[in-house]
Amino acid sequence: MEKMEKPRPVWDNPLQFVFACISYAVGLGNVWRFPYLCQMYGGGGFLIPYMIMLILEGMPLLYLELAVGQLIRQGSIGAWKTISPYLGGVGIASVVVSFFLCIYYNVINAWAFWYLFHSFQEPLPWSNCPLNNNMSAYIEECEISSPTQYFWYRETINISPSIAHSGGIQWEQAVCLILSWLAVYVCILRGTESTGKVVYVTASLPYLVLLIYLVRGLTLHGAANGLAFMFTPKLDQLANPKTWINAATQIFFSLGLGFGSLIAFASYNEPNNNCERHAIIVSLINSGTSIFASIVTFSIYGFKATYNYENCISRDILLLTNTFDLEEGSITAENLGDMKNYLNATFHQEFSAIVPQIRNCSLEKELSTAVQGTGLAFIVYTEAIKNMEVSQLWSVIYFLMLLMLGLGSMLGNTAAILTPLTDSKFISKHLPKEAVSGLLCFTCCIIGLIFTLESGSYWFDIFNDYSVTLSLLLIVFAEIIGICYVYGLRRFEKDLAIMTGRKLSWYWKIMWGFASPLLIISLFIFYLTDYIMAGTLQYKAWDATLGQLVTKDYPTYALVVIGLLVVAPFCCITVVAIVNIVTSRIKRKENCNTIQT
Repeated sequence: MEKMEKPRPVWDNPLQFVFACISYAVGLGNVWRFPYLCQMYGGGGFLIPYMIMLILEGMPLLYLELAVGQLIRQGSIGAWKTISPYLGGVGIASVVVSFFLCIYYNVINAWAFWYLFHSFQEPLPWSNCPLNNNMSAYIEECEISSPTQYFWYRETINISPSIAHSGGIQWEQAVCLILSWLAVYVCILRGTESTGKVVYVTASLPYLVLLIYLVRGLTLHGAANGLAFMFTPKLDQLANPKTWINAATQIFFSLGLGFGSLIAFASYNEPNNNCERHAIIVSLINSGTSIFASIVTFSIYGFKATYNYENCISRDILLLTNTFDLEEGSITAENLGDMKNYLNATFHQEFSAIVPQIRNCSLEKELSTAVQGTGLAFIVYTEAIKNMEVSQLWSVIYFLMLLMLGLGSMLGNTAAILTPLTDSKFISKHLPKEAVSGLLCFTCCIIGLIFTLESGSYWFDIFNDYSVTLSLLLIVFAEIIGICYVYGLRRFEKDLAIMTGRKLSWYWKIMWGFASPLLIISLFIFYLTDYIMAGTLQYKAWDATLGQLVTKDYPTYALVVIGLLVVAPFCCITVVAIVNIVTSRIKRKENCNTIQT
């Protein structure tokens, strides 16, 4: 395999590379998706399929991408074109998917900036419902939902009733988005020279915040209820295929496989770097962070659930005490059930009149309410934070952590695009690195303004749900088939041995050659079947009159956009392969004609 001869920037030291990978891999998914999966699929029992999938899928595929990047020392496009001209489209597809991700992912940082700026207010603006224009009552939309939901859906994104109602640009959110892209540009301005310094902060600060939140979370009233819910394994979920599918998917996406970011980072390594050890370290740290973040999240879940449960009990006690003119303290949480039965039997008519107002209070139900994504980050967490002492401090710390996690991931996302572009002799000859970085940030920012529309949240969900999942599965499958069966596993093994001076373990060869490809095919079939079985694609829209989300069908133009997002990377891979096949046949035919003449 040919190596690039031109000098290439390198990381200052191997630790800087590890920090870059950790900063990229450890992102928002560790904080807001893994706890949700634990909650949905067996609590502590979910760790069993999760760790198995880490061994079968996570570590092998991470090592493969790091090895390819370090060996060829180019971005994804150049790397896969070097492996085989037929695989050039794999690198292009990675860049396309990373571009889709960059367009919408930085909006999360914009929202984090918005909440961070509002965290300095006393009280926090999502603590109470605002008054109406007449100052005579609370705004109805807030009363029928909650202050945290109102602040998110109305004050932050000012959501429209459906995707069909685009509305105007929310200029406060647009300013936050521009600020987010300026922050990214400053971090990537000089390539590894600037990124290498920033990753020390973006990789380490979230752990400090999580540690602080862990100490605070464990001291909160009800934290033990949340932790008991998490660590009590529900082993019956192991028989559920979706448990294993979601474990595999979480490993796959949390490591950031298929985007080309890991290949880009590894391309700046010294050729003799021990990328095998780094793949294991990054995999274990990423998974350990997910578990660590879950402990923090469930301690806060426990606090929030216990707080809501006790408030529910208190409301019922107050209602019964006032309705039946009982002595204060005669009804307690312990005897509430017995008192309800007694009052129902003794004063049946009066009790029946207030039954609609009596709530079915359940701690288990509160703990089982599963939320992920923006709902967890901007509604559930803020609901818990507002009830903490010195809530402003905890809010500032939390949204700083979200910013660091989001920014760290954006460094990897942009590297996946910039590295192939700056590797291009044509581009590097006409434009300096700073200009290429600036153009990328400017382009993504302008397109990203669509997510600051009143319907922007719906478009965000479209990109988040459909722009990467199937595409990444296809890309990584093409990568592993390209290495094992196009380039040749034995040939690749020899290249690695020459590069690192270490023999490839049988474990990696079995995983690359058989286990991982079969697992990816299974995931691909599952997701494809799931999309087909779902029928008409639907989305959740906010109904201001009900104060809750309702299900609606996507309009035709939204389905077209979804189709384009899914098909674009597929086209890159197939078109480049077909063009190269046709070109090689034409050349072969011309050579034959030349020989004959």
